[in-house]
Amino acid sequence: MARLVIDPVTRIGGHLRIETSVSSGQVTDAWSSGTMFRGIELVLRGRDPRDAWVFAARTCGMCTGVHALGSVRAVENALRISIPRNARLIRNLLAGTGFVQDHVVQFYQLQSFDWVDVVAALEADPAATAALAKTQSDHPLATVEYFRGVQSRLQALHASGQLGLFAQGYWGHPAYALTPAQDLLLVAHYFEALDWQRTLMRIHTLLGGISPHAATFLVGGMAVVPPWGGPARASSGEHPQQVDRKSPDALSATGLKDIGDIIDITRRFVDQVYAPDVALLARAYPEWAAIGRGRANFLSYGEFPENDAGDAWLMPAGRVMDGDLTRALPIDESGVAEAVVHSWYAIAGDPAALTPPAQGETVPAYAGPALPLTTLEGADRYSWIKAPRYQDDAMEVGPAARLLVGYAGGTGDLRSRVDAAAALLGGEPAALASTLGRTVARSVEVQLLVSRFTDWLRQLEANLASGDLAVADVTKWDPGSWPSSASGHSLGEGPRGAVGHWMSIADRQVDTYQIVDASTWNASPRDGQGRRGALEEALVGTPLSDPDRPLEILRTVHAFDPCTACAVHAYDPTDRGPIGIRVSPGGAR
Repeated sequence: MARLVIDPVTRIGGHLRIETSVSSGQVTDAWSSGTMFRGIELVLRGRDPRDAWVFAARTCGMCTGVHALGSVRAVENALRISIPRNARLIRNLLAGTGFVQDHVVQFYQLQSFDWVDVVAALEADPAATAALAKTQSDHPLATVEYFRGVQSRLQALHASGQLGLFAQGYWGHPAYALTPAQDLLLVAHYFEALDWQRTLMRIHTLLGGISPHAATFLVGGMAVVPPWGGPARASSGEHPQQVDRKSPDALSATGLKDIGDIIDITRRFVDQVYAPDVALLARAYPEWAAIGRGRANFLSYGEFPENDAGDAWLMPAGRVMDGDLTRALPIDESGVAEAVVHSWYAIAGDPAALTPPAQGETVPAYAGPALPLTTLEGADRYSWIKAPRYQDDAMEVGPAARLLVGYAGGTGDLRSRVDAAAALLGGEPAALASTLGRTVARSVEVQLLVSRFTDWLRQLEANLASGDLAVADVTKWDPGSWPSSASGHSLGEGPRGAVGHWMSIADRQVDTYQIVDASTWNASPRDGQGRRGALEEALVGTPLSDPDRPLEILRTVHAFDPCTACAVHAYDPTDRGPIGIRVSPGGAR
């Protein structure tokens, strides 16, 4: 039995080491090791709760605004603050924009080269590629000249011997199955997606002021102020005495029209480029709808509130156990707990015991193999990621989990979308929780969100036009109105899955803070019962045609889109010893 190490795994957020045992051409066991150190949770202690979101947002910048939103919601929960309708709609638009951008970038920039042979695209006939593109949609760039130009750019890179971002790929690998024309089509759209995302993220900069870390979140709502008198009286998009502006006020008539125009551009790109490309990939690799399946336990906290009461969500909350899609079980924060038995942390008591995040600690205590790492085999502790469990069960979170929970819950539009995706994957909804299915699930979510953007925008416009200009509730902004101690939490979703923030306030300062992110769930190590995390479990059974080029393993890893920057939150204030960030992990590539 051979041991195969990929360290570091690239095209993800943060630093991840994957080790596998390989026998008879497939993975028989796997270990996921987060080797990155962060300090967010401890940095938050002693801060003003109203400022906590600014620091929490820096957990990671890949999934824009996810931790900022989670943090303000946790503080609002602790202080019993309800936000106005306008703030809810603005948050939905901001978060939804982040989801769409993240999913599209994940497909093209982070994952596509697990399936697309860039060098083979040099052999494509641009005319054949243009003909193929026209069978997919009426995208205006489906011309021979366009694809010939993309191919010329690739040829110049290849001839220079410096492939840049395309270097170190496993080009020519036997697991590639696309035709050269399909390869060229997807490479062209890789470049197009880079340009398109700049347009999409104008929504984020209009409503958030800046990207990726929006500056307009506020405990109690949003700091996006409507022009004086509302959009009807400020069609120019300018405040009085503010005439030298490069962009309109987001909530002016001009700003809202700009957002609507960008939504239209986004919808066209999704319909004409992204969704057809994902479908093309699914048809080319049908066997991967049966590869990468795990324990079939799925968890969603719910996201995108559809009413002011907070009891209706576009993406429902719940869990599915053992693949039973006939019902979605309820969830609440009391079911979440973490173990550190196989993680590099100290804990008072039994490390195999499950500790609720509200009582959790972040005490780094490296006790693994000598650094740089050589092998994790035989190491009792092997990751900086903790092992979260829901009622003592390992769970998968993410787009596939959200869709399957929504499907089990019986919601109409979402259920029909899952049925359509299942047909693309061979007929059964459970196939969404496969290596290929997780990629298809992102496409389904993007189409679902884009279909809701216009509705949220219209609701916002109508509310402002009615004279309701409230964007924040600041009645509890004065710390003198707070109790001497309080605790709160937030359960929500980011592009990669369930995101929970737990915090407590003492003497009007943050006393404790814990984050359990999607990649903490998916990339977790084993727990006290020896059960693998979702990613580890999904890797078992993955075929491997060339151990020197483990392309198939990367397909399954990238399908989860792990982000260990979000999953790990530890730091060494003295910068001494083996937990210092100066140490670089090693190991065979």
